[in-house]
Amino acid sequence: MSEPFYTLKNEVFANFAYYATISTLKMMAMSLLTSRERFVKNAFANPEDIQLGRDKQAKVTLTDPDVERVRRNHLNDIENIVPFVIIGLLYVSINPSSTTALWHFRTFFFSRIFHTIAYQLPLPQPSRAVGFAIGYATTMSMAIQFLRALFK
Repeated sequence: MSEPFYTLKNEVFANFAYYATISTLKMMAMSLLTSRERFVKNAFANPEDIQLGRDKQAKVTLTDPDVERVRRNHLNDIENIVPFVIIGLLYVSINPSSTTALWHFRTFFFSRIFHTIAYQLPLPQPSRAVGFAIGYATTMSMAIQFLRALFK
């Protein structure tokens, strides 16, 4: 019987598991960054949260530009990292070349890091768009390879 794909003994899966985990942790860190920005700016979305801030007379606000920038960045991570994880699991099942797979995983992860840097500094466009496009193309490449293998 052949070795199962979804084991850390499989180099492709082990590399995927690593990059999927650190990508997910990066995405989760964005919620902490959003909370931090809310406290720094005293810009809370819910009335009960105001009591946690330093200005107890603050008003609920959903329009602070700095908080919204971090939130949009976090949403973009959710929209890209979740599909990467799902498609990556399918991609591992076709037993791709370990080198090719590793470059897909690395490229995706570093594109998300670059995207976040470009979003938060902010860097001039098309910086952020390039970071997004590289990650998106990487996930699409894995999806296409999976579909091609599925219909061989």
